[in-house]
Amino acid sequence: MTPIILATLNARYFHSSLGLRYLLANMGELEADTAIREFIIDARAIDVAEKLLLEQPRIIGLSVYIWNIEQTTQLVALLKQVSPETIIVLGGPEVSFEHDQQPIVALADYLICGAADLEFAELCRELLADKPPPRKIINTIPFKLAELKMPYYLYSDEDIKNRLIYVEASRGCPFKCEFCLSALDKTAKPFDQVLFLDEMQVLYERGARHFKFIDRTFNLKIKDSIRIMEFFLARMSDDLFLHFELIPDHLPEVLRDMIQRFPEGSLQFEVGIQSFNPEVQALISRKQDNEKSAENLSWIRNNSHAHIHADLIIGLPGEDINSFARGFNQLAALNPHEIQVGILKRLRGTPLVRHTVEYDMRYNPSPPYNILSTNRIDFLTMQRLNRFARYWEMISNSGRFKKGMTLALADNAFDEFIKLSDWLFKETGQTHRLALKRLFELLHRYLTEEAGVSHEEATEVLRQDHKASGLSSVPAFLIEQQRQQQKKSPKRSLESRQARHRKAG
Repeated sequence: MTPIILATLNARYFHSSLGLRYLLANMGELEADTAIREFIIDARAIDVAEKLLLEQPRIIGLSVYIWNIEQTTQLVALLKQVSPETIIVLGGPEVSFEHDQQPIVALADYLICGAADLEFAELCRELLADKPPPRKIINTIPFKLAELKMPYYLYSDEDIKNRLIYVEASRGCPFKCEFCLSALDKTAKPFDQVLFLDEMQVLYERGARHFKFIDRTFNLKIKDSIRIMEFFLARMSDDLFLHFELIPDHLPEVLRDMIQRFPEGSLQFEVGIQSFNPEVQALISRKQDNEKSAENLSWIRNNSHAHIHADLIIGLPGEDINSFARGFNQLAALNPHEIQVGILKRLRGTPLVRHTVEYDMRYNPSPPYNILSTNRIDFLTMQRLNRFARYWEMISNSGRFKKGMTLALADNAFDEFIKLSDWLFKETGQTHRLALKRLFELLHRYLTEEAGVSHEEATEVLRQDHKASGLSSVPAFLIEQQRQQQKKSPKRSLESRQARHRKAG
């Protein structure tokens, strides 16, 4: 029997919930009576309900996000149907705003809005003492980060071996980008760095080598950034990997010097560009020096070993397809390792809603609330751009078609790739579940039939990509190439034998 269970549905097994670990670490005297149970969204809700109720909990706390809201709603409905006496407490960004409109909130017993690191424990104390609070909706009050007990000891050995280890050196964000919930923050606040690095040392000694920092602005305070990077540089190993989210236009010389000291394969930077259009940036309250951002990206790409994951968003208010295309081409010319093309989503609680009427922004009423059309991009065009983003992820960001992409994109990355995207959808009618072997065959067809590349050049380039990919199954065009080579080889062997005989005579 476990009196209190903290649970969530992660997108993938290798993800781990830092939020649940914060809650458990700050349960105080109730920590021993509390357990974390993590599932994945592909699990059947009825199976998850069974596993939770087997432990006969009095309280189940569920962490709700945009990616698991539908599955978690099903889970709560089942739990309350089978075990109505079990108290269900909700928390998380998806239910902290506009909660009066959500079926899951109506089903649950309590909702904690905002950062529940301390509030959840207090609620559990009241419930276990049979002194329930009078209100279903509980709004958290601000607290200092120093009041929190750090949660990193709650990563298990299995987590360290098989899951992403999320860490945060600071919370909050000083910027006000209206598509992001961080726009509601007033500033970014650092954790005590000595204590934080002590925790990182323990994780490192336990075998953790992949650290994903979830700080929104890792390079906001350069002094802190340098100290953290120095810590890991002193512990550099072949398998150490660090992920940071960078402010694109803030890369002073001292940080550049530090970045250059990290070897290949050890650093990944997520750099949010989102849009290069100054008018769009002003509409969404995004302050960004585009010239400086481009210069910094170029410097990282050409002067360091860091892997760059750069973000752009489709569907922002005021941006049409031509504006997005210009921004995409500008970013592609900087040659980041990956361009993550995201589709705008209306996250509950974000200030983005103020543009809905003026820019006729229409969103999917179901999660993930993606943009369907605006007054600048109609629905059919948005669908084309959705496919563009999906195929870009499959082909370019996969890294398996490096040489083939060089042939396909030529001088205008957006125009050339959307041609490929349109052709792929025409030929396949699908954007998911395309086997890698089939992708090789389709790209070969496109290059030779549509892009004017010779059969020989396309075959050779994709042969090199195929070899580098490690794919065991062989595409049809390479099988044909092998057959042609075999047909020629007997003749070469005969000529070689005849030459040897003439030399001997």
